[in-house]
Order: sequence, then structure tokens, then C-alpha cells
Amino acid sequence: MFESIRRAKLQRAGLSCGKKRLKHQEGDLVDELRTHRAATIAVYVGFFIALGILMKMGAAVIPGTVTPQPIAYLCMAAIASALVVHLRVALTEDVEDNAELALVLGTILLQMAANVAMLDYGNQQSWTGALLVVAMPHAFAPLVLSVILGRKMGLFAAIYSTLLGTIVCVAVNPITYLASSSLIGFLVVLFTKRVRRRNRLFMAGLYIGVVAAVFSLLLYEASGTGLGGVSIGRVLGVPFVMGILTGLLVGGLLPVIETLFGVTTEVSWLELADLNHPLMKRLSIEAPGTYHHSLVVANLSEAAAESIGANAAMTRVCAYFHDIGKLTKPEYFIENMDPADNPHDDLTARMSALILIAHVKDGVDLAIKHKLNVSIIDVIEQHHGTSLAWYFYKRALDQKAEMIRLVEQGKSKEDDVPQVSEEVFRYPGPTPQFKESAIISLADAVESASRALEKPNASRIEGLVDELVQDRMKDGQLDECDLTIAELAKVKASFVKTLLSMMHSRIKYQKGTESPTTHVITKDIAATTPVHDGMTLITDNPYATGAGNEKKRPARKPPASAA
Repeated sequence: MFESIRRAKLQRAGLSCGKKRLKHQEGDLVDELRTHRAATIAVYVGFFIALGILMKMGAAVIPGTVTPQPIAYLCMAAIASALVVHLRVALTEDVEDNAELALVLGTILLQMAANVAMLDYGNQQSWTGALLVVAMPHAFAPLVLSVILGRKMGLFAAIYSTLLGTIVCVAVNPITYLASSSLIGFLVVLFTKRVRRRNRLFMAGLYIGVVAAVFSLLLYEASGTGLGGVSIGRVLGVPFVMGILTGLLVGGLLPVIETLFGVTTEVSWLELADLNHPLMKRLSIEAPGTYHHSLVVANLSEAAAESIGANAAMTRVCAYFHDIGKLTKPEYFIENMDPADNPHDDLTARMSALILIAHVKDGVDLAIKHKLNVSIIDVIEQHHGTSLAWYFYKRALDQKAEMIRLVEQGKSKEDDVPQVSEEVFRYPGPTPQFKESAIISLADAVESASRALEKPNASRIEGLVDELVQDRMKDGQLDECDLTIAELAKVKASFVKTLLSMMHSRIKYQKGTESPTTHVITKDIAATTPVHDGMTLITDNPYATGAGNEKKRPARKPPASAA
């Protein structure tokens, strides 16, 4: 209510348009639950209780199975406790909040429940021996967590779904279960090295189906009793079909899981990289300079992220959208500005700085309206950190010094001297909080500064990159992200390499004199024309460098006058 009254007063004074800008909310109930310790404890307690229920259900599936004794529950609690310790000690960076913790534990529980259901179905179909075990969806939890949270979490799921499954599925042979679950679980993580398309999930399920079918047959042969009345089609077909169904099921569930738990897979990041997004289309039309700048920043950032093992796909997408706030007033930014008409000439330095700084909040507002990914909104907020709009700050200091000089000469009054505060000329922040955000922040500064670099070469580009990174470090802009010094060195080297490839020099071709389409080889051009296997590469049009313009003609010696 008080905010509305304040905004109304500003509007009456002509200092506000009356519209409310959307903000990236912090500290609301959902964010609180994601990090609150009580919610963490509740997730763990629910996991223990669910395991106990599944253990009892698993024993009741097959008639005649002994009801679990207290010692069995104690063993289950011991393995589950080891799981908790493993998460807290070795995987704290991979499981950052309660949503991801619930995803990890819930996926393992879902696999245990599917195992019990498959055990019940197999018993009804009179399946016996190894088929009961191999037909279970052992690949489900490792496949889901490997794709969403990384292969390290996939191996974690393979280990503990195997250990806990031997207790939950007490009605089957524990040795057979251990062997089958560990083999299938670890192999499916191997098959999901780079899942950049959803068909890779189907292929992983197909490979696992083949492995499970072969292993099922080997188990029956190694038992010494043969198939025992079970048809070979069932021994091979059921595990094979289960592997394929697991891959298809995971592919269908991924969008649902991402929405429920607020996570984004590399597959989804690649889908978000579509430049036909309405905001990117607007940027290309209304602010073409900013659009091109964003593409270059994306190239710089992606290469740097790959060099240190960060999420390259996420970095590229976030770089595309990091400057969408400039759509509000594109003509006030130099990349979109008409050189003959600079709107900042008619504004004070403070007003110019406020317009530039406002593009961060405007970007957040647009991102929320278009329901962009939360990580994109974070990057929009953080890509300038709390850095200083130095040009306009220096301009304000110069204006203040000039006004003081006029006061000393008696040509102006002391009341006309403006108050210049550094805080007014700083971006609101926060500073980059994660590696990808820090990389985009540095790439943004490097790309902008490189535009003004005269006669770029390796040493000048390297000096520029090093100077900009050092300035950001001294200003405290990298204090809150987890980039190490070694990783920062790789990022700088990647920037230099990418900028060199973008700013490489070209041969200055001379225009032909005989006809518009005749290429006259002069002494200088002949000296630089590449020769390959006795064939000289010549183009009909010396200004056309695209594919399809090249022709190969027999090489010939230059005339005596050109030698």
C-alpha cells in the first residue's frame, strides 16, 4: 500500500510513469523452503519412512516370503544413513537445495516402487529365477539423475538403488539383484555422456535393453538348470523391452520433472537457444546493434565455459538474453546510436547513467513477463554486478569541477554545484553468483572494449583482456562466484583466442580492370594465391568468399614481367 502511495506522489510530480516494474522476487515462501533446514530434515524423514513402507510391500508381493524382521529395518536404515552422509560430504555442490534433494531421493524411491510393482507383475505371470530380477527398471534412477544433475549423480543413484533394492526386493536372490542392478545402472550412466537430444535417451534405453537381454540369457545358462521351462523369447524379450520403455519413459517425464523441481537439462537449454524467440526477434529489429553484441558475447562465453567445464549451453542462452532490457530505450546505447544524433548530449551525466543502469531492471521485468528461465533472470541481474558507470561518473565530476570554477569566478552560485555520489553511478547488483554468470559478465566487458581497440593483434588483445579482468577483480565483482584463479586464466585465454579469430586480418584484393567478372592476377595477388597439388584456387569474383564460388584451374607460371 505504501509503495502505491509513493508511486502516486512521484507520478503527480512528473517523476514516474505510474507503471510498476516486475522484480525478481527473493525471500518468498518457495525460496525459503528450498533452503530451510527444517524442510531438509522433512525430506530425509519422508525418505526413511517411504523406504520402510516399500520394504514391507516388497516382502508381501510373493507368498511365503518371510516378513522383514527388526534387523532388516536396521540394515535398511544403515544404508540410507550412508546415503545421507555421502550426499552431505561429497555431493553438496551437486545438490544445492531441497528441491534437488527431493528430486534425488524421490527418483530413487520411484525406482524402488517400480521394482516392487514389476516383482508383483512377474509373480502373477509365473516368471521365475533371474527373469524376475533382470526385468526390473534398474536404469530409471541413474538415467534420470545423470541427464538432469550430471553423471556423478547418476553413479550415486546406481550405487544406492542397488544397495537399497537388495533389501526392498527381499523376495529375490540378492546376489543376482546386486549384479544386475549395478551392471545396468553403471552402463546407462556411461551411455549418457552427452545427451543433447531426446533421441539419445531412446538410444541409451536400446543399448541397455540389449545388455539386459544378453545378461538374462547368460544368467540362465550359468545356473546349470537351463531355461527351466521359461521360453527364450521371454528371457530375451522382456529385459530388452524394459530397457526401451525406460528410455522412452524418461524422455517423456523430463519436461514434467524440470517444471516440478525447477531444474533445466542441457536438452532444454538447447531448445531455449532458438533465436526465433519473440524477445530475440524484437532485439534484432529494434536494437540490431545490441542483437549483434549479444551474439558475439554468446560465442565468447560459450567457448570460455567449455574451457573450464561449466554449462556451455546454459551460458550461450543466458548471453543471448542478458541485454534485453535495452529494448526499452535502445537509442540511448552506443551500439544502436546514430553517430549524428547523440541523445546524451541533451542530458545530465546523472540522468544518462540512470537510463543506462535501468536496463538491468527493465530486462528483469521483460524476462518475468515472458516467463524466461530463472537462471536467465539471474544473469540479467548480475551481468553488471555493482560496477561503476565510469564514463558518466567521470563526466559528472568534470561538470562539478567546471561549476566550482564558475563559482570561484563569481559567474555562478554555490547552490548550482551538483552533488556527485559514486553510489548513484553504480549498478544495483548483485555481483555474479555462479561461474556462468561471471563468464558472461567478463565477456560483456571484453566484447564492448575490443570494439575500440585500434589495430588489434595478439599482444594488444591479451593486454586488454588481462586489464579488464584485473579491474573487475579489484572492484570485487568476482568475490561471490566460485571461479578459481586457474579457471580464470583459462577463461582469459579463451577470450583472447576467440577475439583473435573474430578480428583476423584479410588480404586486400584489387579490383579487376578488364571486365567486371574477369579476375586479373597482379604481382601482389599472385604471390599470395594458394597452390594445391598443381591446381591454383581462383574465384570468378575477387570479393566473393562464400562456398560455391571457387574453381580449380591448372597452375601456370607467372609471365616474365611479373616475376
